[in-house]
Amino acid sequence: MSKAVVLFSGGQDSTTCLIQAIGQYDEVHAITFDYGQRHRLEIEVAAQLAADLGIASHKVLDVGLLNELAISALTRDNIPVSHELMDNGLVNTFVPGRNILFLTLASIYAYQLGAEAVITGVCETDFSGYPDCRNDFIKAMESALVQGMDRQLKLVTPLMWLNKAETWALADKYDSLERVKKQTLTCYNGIRGDGCGDCPACQLRHKGLEEYLNNKAQVIKSLDDKCSKK
Repeated sequence: MSKAVVLFSGGQDSTTCLIQAIGQYDEVHAITFDYGQRHRLEIEVAAQLAADLGIASHKVLDVGLLNELAISALTRDNIPVSHELMDNGLVNTFVPGRNILFLTLASIYAYQLGAEAVITGVCETDFSGYPDCRNDFIKAMESALVQGMDRQLKLVTPLMWLNKAETWALADKYDSLERVKKQTLTCYNGIRGDGCGDCPACQLRHKGLEEYLNNKAQVIKSLDDKCSKK
């Protein structure tokens, strides 16, 4: 029996990955992290989506220590989300160490479940400059986890080379465009569905949806070409 653990925030990307995983694995588990994020509604959104999709299990893990250590616009209500780069060249929504911690804990969970894959919706094509969303980082983490736990494990990144329009096309491929559009929470200001429309996450999401709806045939062909090369 094939098993997978999906890192699940309840946002567009992780929901699309979860929906795809349901069709690819016999047993799918989701794990959501409570790290005191400013848009805490995402935990409730993730729980509702997981229940609606009928997956094997949904674990919510308290990792509040990350909030204490990692200063970011996503961990501090008094830091407004900004479009500008900080002195270090990163946006202020970057949470240092977040994906290192999340992938480590999800892999420990996968170990206990006997799952062969940990799935994450990180993407190098359409991302906010986060270093922990890059393919090189994922490959390095996978190598470290396999060596450290002495067990074969794959970190699977279905969206790594997709742009946001292609991610919308992927959701549509699984007849889930409306679910992802209306029920997920991607907005940095914690507004479900279409979001606030102003934060970087909303702007990227809206631009991708518009591109997909205006150029469906072209985007679908591009998605199919990329998937066939995997």
